[in-house]
Amino acid sequence: MNVRRSAAVLAAAAVIGGATPAVAADPSPSPSVAIPAGLYGRTDPTYDGVWRQSLALLAQNTVGVRPASSAIAWLTGQQCANGAFAAFRADTAKPCDAKLMVDTNSTAAAVQALAALGNHTPVTAKSVAWLKSVQNADGGWGYSPGGASDANSTAVVVGALTATGEQPQSVVKGGKSPYDALLKLALPCTGDGAGAFAYQPDKKGALVANADATAAAVTAALGKGLGGAAANPDSEGLTCKAPATDATQAARNGTTYLARELTGSGHLTSSLPGAEDQPDYGNTADAVVALATAGQSEVAAPAVHWLQTDSAKWAQQAGPAAYAQLILAATAVSADPRHFGSQDLVALLNATGPGPVYVPTAAPSSSAGAKGDTAAADDSSGSGSTVWIAGGILLVVVAAVGFMLFGRSRNKRS
Repeated sequence: MNVRRSAAVLAAAAVIGGATPAVAADPSPSPSVAIPAGLYGRTDPTYDGVWRQSLALLAQNTVGVRPASSAIAWLTGQQCANGAFAAFRADTAKPCDAKLMVDTNSTAAAVQALAALGNHTPVTAKSVAWLKSVQNADGGWGYSPGGASDANSTAVVVGALTATGEQPQSVVKGGKSPYDALLKLALPCTGDGAGAFAYQPDKKGALVANADATAAAVTAALGKGLGGAAANPDSEGLTCKAPATDATQAARNGTTYLARELTGSGHLTSSLPGAEDQPDYGNTADAVVALATAGQSEVAAPAVHWLQTDSAKWAQQAGPAAYAQLILAATAVSADPRHFGSQDLVALLNATGPGPVYVPTAAPSSSAGAKGDTAAADDSSGSGSTVWIAGGILLVVVAAVGFMLFGRSRNKRS
Protein backbone atom coordinates (compact mmCIF):
# COMPACT_ATOMS: atom_id res chain seq x y z
CA MET A 1 0.00 0.00 0.00
CA ASN A 2 1.10 3.57 -0.49
CA VAL A 3 -0.79 5.35 2.21
CA ARG A 4 1.21 5.48 5.38
CA ARG A 5 1.72 1.97 6.66
CA SER A 6 0.84 0.93 10.16
CA ALA A 7 3.01 -1.68 11.79
CA ALA A 8 0.49 -4.39 10.96
CA VAL A 9 0.68 -3.74 7.24
CA LEU A 10 4.47 -3.59 7.37
CA ALA A 11 4.31 -6.99 9.00
CA ALA A 12 2.03 -8.14 6.19
CA ALA A 13 4.55 -6.86 3.69
CA ALA A 14 7.25 -8.88 5.43
CA VAL A 15 5.11 -12.01 5.16
CA ILE A 16 4.94 -11.69 1.39
CA GLY A 17 8.54 -10.57 1.06
CA GLY A 18 8.39 -6.86 0.38
CA ALA A 19 6.51 -3.61 0.55
CA THR A 20 2.88 -3.69 -0.47
CA PRO A 21 2.19 -1.56 -3.56
CA ALA A 22 -0.95 0.34 -4.40
CA VAL A 23 -3.35 -1.63 -6.55
CA ALA A 24 -6.52 -0.37 -8.14
CA ALA A 25 -9.62 -1.80 -6.55
CA ASP A 26 -13.37 -1.51 -6.75
CA PRO A 27 -14.30 1.51 -4.59
CA SER A 28 -17.41 -0.20 -3.30
CA PRO A 29 -17.36 -1.33 0.32
CA SER A 30 -17.63 -4.95 1.30
CA PRO A 31 -21.33 -5.87 1.28
CA SER A 32 -20.91 -7.36 4.74
CA VAL A 33 -19.70 -4.08 6.27
CA ALA A 34 -21.97 -1.06 6.45
CA ILE A 35 -20.15 2.26 6.20
CA PRO A 36 -20.98 4.17 9.38
CA ALA A 37 -22.27 7.72 9.30
CA GLY A 38 -19.46 10.11 10.17
CA LEU A 39 -16.67 7.97 8.74
CA TYR A 40 -14.42 9.27 5.98
CA GLY A 41 -14.15 7.11 2.87
CA ARG A 42 -16.53 4.56 1.39
CA THR A 43 -14.34 1.46 1.45
CA ASP A 44 -14.43 -1.34 3.98
CA PRO A 45 -13.13 0.14 7.27
CA THR A 46 -12.34 -3.20 8.92
CA TYR A 47 -8.59 -2.74 8.76
CA ASP A 48 -8.15 1.04 8.66
CA GLY A 49 -11.25 2.84 9.95
CA VAL A 50 -9.68 4.55 12.96
CA TRP A 51 -6.41 5.21 11.16
CA ARG A 52 -7.93 6.94 8.13
CA GLN A 53 -10.38 8.89 10.31
CA SER A 54 -7.56 10.10 12.54
CA LEU A 55 -5.41 11.23 9.63
CA ALA A 56 -8.38 12.98 8.01
CA LEU A 57 -9.25 14.90 11.18
CA LEU A 58 -5.60 15.75 11.85
CA ALA A 59 -5.11 17.08 8.31
CA GLN A 60 -8.33 19.10 8.43
CA ASN A 61 -7.29 20.68 11.70
CA THR A 62 -3.90 21.55 10.22
CA VAL A 63 -5.53 23.69 7.52
CA GLY A 64 -8.14 25.27 9.77
CA VAL A 65 -11.12 23.10 8.83
CA ARG A 66 -13.53 22.34 11.66
CA PRO A 67 -14.82 18.81 11.08
CA ALA A 68 -18.43 17.73 11.44
CA SER A 69 -19.41 16.70 14.94
CA SER A 70 -20.49 13.32 13.59
CA ALA A 71 -16.94 12.66 12.34
CA ILE A 72 -15.45 13.39 15.74
CA ALA A 73 -18.15 11.43 17.54
CA TRP A 74 -17.49 8.42 15.34
CA LEU A 75 -13.84 8.41 16.34
CA THR A 76 -14.37 8.92 20.06
CA GLY A 77 -17.04 6.24 19.98
CA GLN A 78 -14.49 3.69 18.82
CA GLN A 79 -12.58 3.81 22.12
CA CYS A 80 -12.73 0.83 24.44
CA ALA A 81 -13.35 1.24 28.16
CA ASN A 82 -9.65 0.69 28.93
CA GLY A 83 -8.62 3.53 26.58
CA ALA A 84 -7.42 1.40 23.66
CA PHE A 85 -8.65 1.60 20.08
CA ALA A 86 -8.97 -1.19 17.55
CA ALA A 87 -8.72 -0.64 13.81
CA PHE A 88 -12.53 -0.72 13.65
CA ARG A 89 -15.42 -1.64 15.89
CA ALA A 90 -18.57 -2.33 13.92
CA ASP A 91 -20.74 -2.59 17.03
CA THR A 92 -19.72 0.01 19.61
CA ALA A 93 -22.64 -0.95 21.85
CA LYS A 94 -20.85 -4.20 22.53
CA PRO A 95 -18.06 -3.91 25.11
CA CYS A 96 -14.53 -4.64 23.93
CA ASP A 97 -13.38 -8.13 24.84
CA ALA A 98 -10.28 -10.28 24.49
CA LYS A 99 -11.28 -11.22 20.93
CA LEU A 100 -11.04 -7.62 19.75
CA MET A 101 -7.57 -6.80 18.43
CA VAL A 102 -6.80 -3.42 19.92
CA ASP A 103 -3.50 -1.90 18.84
CA THR A 104 -1.05 0.87 19.56
CA ASN A 105 -1.14 2.40 16.07
CA SER A 106 -4.89 3.06 15.97
CA THR A 107 -4.82 4.26 19.57
CA ALA A 108 -1.91 6.66 19.11
CA ALA A 109 -3.25 8.05 15.83
CA ALA A 110 -6.62 8.73 17.45
CA VAL A 111 -4.88 10.49 20.34
CA GLN A 112 -2.98 12.75 17.96
CA ALA A 113 -6.13 13.74 16.08
CA LEU A 114 -8.27 14.32 19.17
CA ALA A 115 -5.52 16.24 20.98
CA ALA A 116 -5.15 18.53 17.96
CA LEU A 117 -8.91 19.17 17.90
CA GLY A 118 -8.95 19.99 21.62
CA ASN A 119 -11.53 19.43 24.35
CA HIS A 120 -11.03 15.66 24.40
CA THR A 121 -8.72 15.29 27.39
CA PRO A 122 -10.72 12.52 29.12
CA VAL A 123 -10.51 10.40 25.96
CA THR A 124 -6.85 11.08 25.21
CA ALA A 125 -5.73 10.72 28.83
CA LYS A 126 -7.29 7.29 29.06
CA SER A 127 -5.61 6.23 25.80
CA VAL A 128 -2.21 7.51 26.87
CA ALA A 129 -2.52 5.63 30.13
CA TRP A 130 -3.23 2.46 28.17
CA LEU A 131 -0.28 3.08 25.87
CA LYS A 132 2.01 3.50 28.86
CA SER A 133 0.69 0.26 30.34
CA VAL A 134 1.75 -1.72 27.24
CA GLN A 135 5.18 -0.14 26.79
CA ASN A 136 7.91 -2.73 26.30
CA ALA A 137 10.96 -3.11 28.51
CA ASP A 138 13.17 -1.70 25.73
CA GLY A 139 11.17 1.55 25.87
CA GLY A 140 9.29 0.99 22.60
CA TRP A 141 6.00 -0.41 21.39
CA GLY A 142 4.90 -3.10 19.01
CA TYR A 143 1.74 -2.98 16.95
CA SER A 144 -0.09 -5.30 19.36
CA PRO A 145 0.29 -5.20 23.15
CA GLY A 146 3.31 -7.32 24.08
CA GLY A 147 4.57 -7.54 20.52
CA ALA A 148 8.21 -6.80 19.74
CA SER A 149 8.96 -3.09 19.42
CA ASP A 150 9.10 -1.65 15.92
CA ALA A 151 10.06 1.79 14.63
CA ASN A 152 6.65 2.69 13.22
CA SER A 153 4.64 1.79 16.31
CA THR A 154 7.13 3.49 18.61
CA ALA A 155 7.06 6.58 16.40
CA VAL A 156 3.29 6.96 16.33
CA VAL A 157 3.14 6.55 20.12
CA VAL A 158 5.83 9.22 20.54
CA GLY A 159 3.58 11.51 18.51
CA ALA A 160 0.67 10.74 20.83
CA LEU A 161 2.78 11.47 23.90
CA THR A 162 4.00 14.83 22.63
CA ALA A 163 0.51 15.78 21.42
CA THR A 164 -0.77 15.42 24.97
CA GLY A 165 2.08 17.29 26.64
CA GLU A 166 4.13 14.28 27.73
CA GLN A 167 7.92 14.24 27.45
CA PRO A 168 8.76 11.00 25.58
CA GLN A 169 12.20 10.77 27.17
CA SER A 170 10.50 10.63 30.55
CA VAL A 171 8.12 7.80 29.62
CA VAL A 172 10.28 4.86 30.60
CA LYS A 173 9.96 1.15 31.17
CA GLY A 174 12.86 -0.81 32.57
CA GLY A 175 14.87 2.39 32.55
CA LYS A 176 14.42 2.74 28.77
CA SER A 177 12.61 5.49 26.86
CA PRO A 178 11.08 5.41 23.35
CA TYR A 179 14.21 7.11 22.08
CA ASP A 180 16.33 4.24 23.40
CA ALA A 181 14.14 1.85 21.40
CA LEU A 182 14.57 3.92 18.24
CA LEU A 183 18.33 4.13 18.67
CA LYS A 184 18.50 0.33 18.76
CA LEU A 185 16.89 0.32 15.31
CA ALA A 186 19.27 2.89 13.79
CA LEU A 187 21.75 1.62 11.19
CA PRO A 188 25.40 2.75 11.22
CA CYS A 189 26.80 5.24 8.73
CA THR A 190 28.49 2.56 6.64
CA GLY A 191 27.21 -0.23 4.44
CA ASP A 192 23.82 -0.70 2.80
CA GLY A 193 21.19 1.68 4.09
CA ALA A 194 23.70 3.83 5.94
CA GLY A 195 21.94 6.13 8.41
CA ALA A 196 18.50 4.57 8.00
CA PHE A 197 16.22 2.97 10.56
CA ALA A 198 15.01 -0.59 10.41
CA TYR A 199 11.41 -1.55 11.06
CA GLN A 200 12.55 -4.38 13.34
CA PRO A 201 15.62 -6.61 13.43
CA ASP A 202 15.24 -9.48 10.98
CA LYS A 203 15.16 -13.13 12.06
CA LYS A 204 18.95 -13.13 12.38
CA GLY A 205 18.97 -9.92 14.39
CA ALA A 206 20.30 -7.82 11.53
CA LEU A 207 19.00 -4.33 10.80
CA VAL A 208 17.73 -3.75 7.26
CA ALA A 209 17.01 -0.22 6.06
CA ASN A 210 13.34 0.61 5.66
CA ALA A 211 12.34 3.95 4.13
CA ASP A 212 8.90 3.99 5.74
CA ALA A 213 10.31 3.21 9.18
CA THR A 214 13.03 5.82 8.64
CA ALA A 215 10.56 8.60 7.79
CA ALA A 216 8.47 7.76 10.85
CA ALA A 217 11.48 7.42 13.16
CA VAL A 218 13.11 10.66 12.03
CA THR A 219 9.96 12.64 12.78
CA ALA A 220 9.48 10.92 16.14
CA ALA A 221 13.14 11.21 17.15
CA LEU A 222 12.68 14.96 16.75
CA GLY A 223 9.71 14.81 19.10
CA LYS A 224 6.97 15.35 16.52
CA GLY A 225 3.85 13.51 15.44
CA LEU A 226 2.32 12.40 12.16
CA GLY A 227 2.20 15.95 10.79
CA GLY A 228 5.78 16.77 11.70
CA ALA A 229 6.64 20.47 11.85
CA ALA A 230 8.32 22.99 9.62
CA ALA A 231 11.78 23.79 10.97
CA ASN A 232 14.55 26.27 10.34
CA PRO A 233 17.27 24.98 7.99
CA ASP A 234 19.66 22.57 9.66
CA SER A 235 23.03 24.29 9.70
CA GLU A 236 24.90 20.98 9.91
CA GLY A 237 23.55 19.82 6.57
CA LEU A 238 23.26 16.25 5.38
CA THR A 239 25.97 14.40 7.25
CA CYS A 240 25.81 10.95 8.80
CA LYS A 241 27.78 10.79 12.02
CA ALA A 242 28.45 7.60 13.93
CA PRO A 243 27.83 6.50 16.46
CA ALA A 244 24.43 8.13 16.92
CA THR A 245 24.38 8.48 20.68
CA ASP A 246 21.19 10.51 20.87
CA ALA A 247 17.88 10.70 19.05
CA THR A 248 18.67 14.02 17.38
CA GLN A 249 21.79 12.67 15.69
CA ALA A 250 19.99 9.47 14.71
CA ALA A 251 17.29 11.62 13.10
CA ARG A 252 19.92 13.62 11.23
CA ASN A 253 21.49 10.39 10.01
CA GLY A 254 18.08 9.22 8.88
CA THR A 255 17.61 12.35 6.79
CA THR A 256 20.80 11.55 4.87
CA TYR A 257 19.37 8.16 3.97
CA LEU A 258 16.03 9.62 2.86
CA ALA A 259 17.80 12.27 0.78
CA ARG A 260 19.83 9.58 -1.00
CA GLU A 261 16.74 7.50 -1.68
CA LEU A 262 14.95 10.49 -3.21
CA THR A 263 17.89 11.51 -5.40
CA GLY A 264 17.20 11.23 -9.10
CA SER A 265 13.58 10.15 -9.30
CA GLY A 266 12.32 12.42 -6.52
CA HIS A 267 10.31 9.61 -4.99
CA LEU A 268 10.62 6.43 -2.96
CA THR A 269 9.90 3.07 -4.51
CA SER A 270 7.99 0.05 -3.30
CA SER A 271 8.53 -3.44 -4.59
CA LEU A 272 6.77 -6.77 -4.48
CA PRO A 273 8.34 -10.08 -5.50
CA GLY A 274 7.26 -10.98 -9.01
CA ALA A 275 6.01 -7.48 -9.78
CA GLU A 276 7.61 -4.37 -11.17
CA ASP A 277 8.75 -1.70 -8.72
CA GLN A 278 6.24 1.07 -8.26
CA PRO A 279 6.48 4.68 -7.08
CA ASP A 280 5.62 4.90 -3.40
CA TYR A 281 3.45 7.99 -3.04
CA GLY A 282 2.51 7.68 0.61
CA ASN A 283 5.99 7.06 1.92
CA THR A 284 7.34 9.84 -0.29
CA ALA A 285 4.86 12.17 1.41
CA ASP A 286 6.06 10.89 4.79
CA ALA A 287 9.67 11.48 3.75
CA VAL A 288 8.79 15.09 2.89
CA VAL A 289 7.34 15.54 6.39
CA ALA A 290 10.43 13.99 7.95
CA LEU A 291 12.87 16.11 5.94
CA ALA A 292 10.94 19.31 6.68
CA THR A 293 10.89 18.48 10.39
CA ALA A 294 14.65 17.96 10.26
CA GLY A 295 15.19 21.36 8.64
CA GLN A 296 15.77 19.95 5.16
CA SER A 297 12.80 21.40 3.24
CA GLU A 298 15.05 22.38 0.34
CA VAL A 299 16.14 18.76 -0.02
CA ALA A 300 12.48 17.73 -0.04
CA ALA A 301 11.59 20.15 -2.86
CA PRO A 302 12.00 17.64 -5.76
CA ALA A 303 9.77 15.15 -3.93
CA VAL A 304 7.15 17.84 -3.35
CA HIS A 305 7.24 18.70 -7.06
CA TRP A 306 6.88 15.02 -7.97
CA LEU A 307 3.89 14.63 -5.67
CA GLN A 308 2.29 17.76 -7.09
CA THR A 309 2.72 16.42 -10.60
CA ASP A 310 1.97 12.74 -10.21
CA SER A 311 -0.10 12.00 -7.11
CA ALA A 312 -3.64 12.88 -8.26
CA LYS A 313 -4.64 9.47 -9.59
CA TRP A 314 -3.15 7.66 -6.60
CA ALA A 315 -4.89 9.92 -4.11
CA GLN A 316 -8.24 9.51 -5.85
CA GLN A 317 -7.88 5.74 -5.59
CA ALA A 318 -6.46 5.68 -2.09
CA GLY A 319 -8.93 8.06 -0.47
CA PRO A 320 -9.00 10.11 2.72
CA ALA A 321 -5.76 8.87 4.28
CA ALA A 322 -3.90 9.70 1.06
CA TYR A 323 -5.36 13.20 0.83
CA ALA A 324 -4.45 13.68 4.49
CA GLN A 325 -0.86 12.59 3.93
CA LEU A 326 -0.49 15.00 1.03
CA ILE A 327 -1.97 17.85 3.08
CA LEU A 328 0.45 17.15 5.92
CA ALA A 329 3.38 17.02 3.48
CA ALA A 330 2.33 20.26 1.81
CA THR A 331 1.91 22.16 5.05
CA ALA A 332 5.21 20.82 6.42
CA VAL A 333 7.06 22.60 3.60
CA SER A 334 4.73 25.65 3.66
CA ALA A 335 3.11 24.77 0.35
CA ASP A 336 -0.58 25.46 -0.25
CA PRO A 337 -2.61 22.23 -0.14
CA ARG A 338 -5.45 24.02 -1.95
CA HIS A 339 -3.20 24.50 -4.96
CA PHE A 340 -1.16 21.32 -4.91
CA GLY A 341 -0.45 20.77 -8.57
CA SER A 342 -3.89 20.33 -10.11
CA GLN A 343 -5.51 19.39 -6.81
CA ASP A 344 -7.37 21.19 -4.07
CA LEU A 345 -6.47 18.62 -1.45
CA VAL A 346 -8.62 20.24 1.22
CA ALA A 347 -11.79 20.14 -0.88
CA LEU A 348 -11.05 16.60 -2.00
CA LEU A 349 -10.54 15.37 1.55
CA ASN A 350 -13.66 17.15 2.79
CA ALA A 351 -15.70 15.46 0.05
CA THR A 352 -14.89 11.98 1.38
CA GLY A 353 -16.85 12.41 4.59
CA PRO A 354 -19.51 14.46 6.38
CA GLY A 355 -19.50 18.13 5.50
CA PRO A 356 -17.32 20.21 7.83
CA VAL A 357 -18.76 22.84 10.14
CA TYR A 358 -16.26 25.45 8.96
CA VAL A 359 -13.94 25.72 5.98
CA PRO A 360 -11.65 28.74 5.56
CA THR A 361 -12.17 30.47 2.25
CA ALA A 362 -9.46 29.57 -0.23
CA ALA A 363 -7.00 32.36 -0.82
CA PRO A 364 -6.87 33.77 -4.38
CA SER A 365 -3.10 33.26 -4.39
CA SER A 366 -1.08 30.21 -3.35
CA SER A 367 -0.31 31.46 0.16
CA ALA A 368 -0.98 28.62 2.55
CA GLY A 369 -3.18 29.06 5.57
CA ALA A 370 -4.96 32.22 4.39
CA LYS A 371 -8.21 32.90 6.18
CA GLY A 372 -11.34 34.54 4.98
CA ASP A 373 -15.06 34.16 5.19
CA THR A 374 -16.40 30.89 6.47
CA ALA A 375 -18.04 28.27 4.32
CA ALA A 376 -20.71 26.49 6.30
CA ALA A 377 -21.74 22.95 5.52
CA ASP A 378 -24.35 20.51 6.64
CA ASP A 379 -23.28 17.74 8.99
CA SER A 380 -24.32 15.13 6.47
CA SER A 381 -22.36 12.31 4.99
CA GLY A 382 -20.46 13.18 1.85
CA SER A 383 -19.29 10.68 -0.68
CA GLY A 384 -16.01 10.08 -2.42
CA SER A 385 -14.87 7.51 -4.90
CA THR A 386 -12.00 6.57 -2.64
CA VAL A 387 -9.98 3.46 -2.06
CA TRP A 388 -7.64 3.05 0.88
CA ILE A 389 -5.75 0.01 -0.23
CA ALA A 390 -6.01 -2.87 -2.60
CA GLY A 391 -8.94 -5.15 -2.20
CA GLY A 392 -8.56 -8.90 -2.15
CA ILE A 393 -4.79 -9.37 -2.01
CA LEU A 394 -4.05 -6.92 0.78
CA LEU A 395 -7.08 -7.81 2.86
CA VAL A 396 -6.08 -11.44 2.80
CA VAL A 397 -2.53 -10.61 3.80
CA VAL A 398 -3.54 -8.25 6.60
CA ALA A 399 -6.15 -10.69 7.84
CA ALA A 400 -3.53 -13.40 7.94
CA VAL A 401 -1.24 -11.19 9.95
CA GLY A 402 -4.10 -10.29 12.25
CA PHE A 403 -4.86 -13.91 13.00
CA MET A 404 -1.16 -14.57 13.47
CA LEU A 405 -0.88 -11.74 15.98
CA PHE A 406 -4.06 -12.77 17.75
CA GLY A 407 -2.86 -16.33 18.05
CA ARG A 408 0.20 -15.35 20.01
CA SER A 409 -0.17 -15.47 23.75
CA ARG A 410 1.68 -12.18 24.11
CA ASN A 411 -1.08 -10.12 22.57
CA LYS A 412 -4.53 -10.45 21.97
CA ARG A 413 -4.34 -2.12 13.09
CA SER A 414 -4.32 -2.28 9.66
